[in-house]
Amino acid sequence: MTDIAQQKAVLRKRLRKARREHAAALPKEVSALVFNRPPAPLLDLVPEGATIGLYRADPGEAPAFSYTRFFHERGHPVALPRITTLKEPMVFHAHTDPYEESDLVGGPLGLRQPSGDLPEVVPDVLFMPLVGFTVGGDRLGQGGGFYDRWLEAHPDTIAIGMAWDIQEVDDLPVEDHDMPLTAIVTPTRILGPF
Repeated sequence: MTDIAQQKAVLRKRLRKARREHAAALPKEVSALVFNRPPAPLLDLVPEGATIGLYRADPGEAPAFSYTRFFHERGHPVALPRITTLKEPMVFHAHTDPYEESDLVGGPLGLRQPSGDLPEVVPDVLFMPLVGFTVGGDRLGQGGGFYDRWLEAHPDTIAIGMAWDIQEVDDLPVEDHDMPLTAIVTPTRILGPF
């Protein structure tokens, strides 16, 4: 393991713990309000009719379900990632039922994901979870490289990270394969566009 990989592993462990504890400590009344609707400056980044890629949050991650419903109600096609194996690239499939989630099935990483029978789509705008971030737009992901590989293959995608404020760090080790973000949204602010 390289020195940078070790630094990232230590940061991931610390930040995941802080993220889980922070999310668990939020009163239900507060957690129902955060990330309820994308703020206007963020919506300004979203082209008319754009396909929106989102995610189903792991415990502790910034919740994206309200954004999913918001964009669906505004008539945007919505998509979620689908992973078949840890070695295969992540792809996005249409998510047609953000209320009952009847179109989702169990995935290999323990998260529900779109059925493979649903159409594969390429999001124009991608909201993604973060483990850590800097005010300059650097991001630390989960470590599997799924989002970095996807963004590298789709460089015109508007990439927006979603995180809790407590996930901010002063500095992150960045490698050549780490793809940049367009913006980051937290419950209290928007960083970017970068």
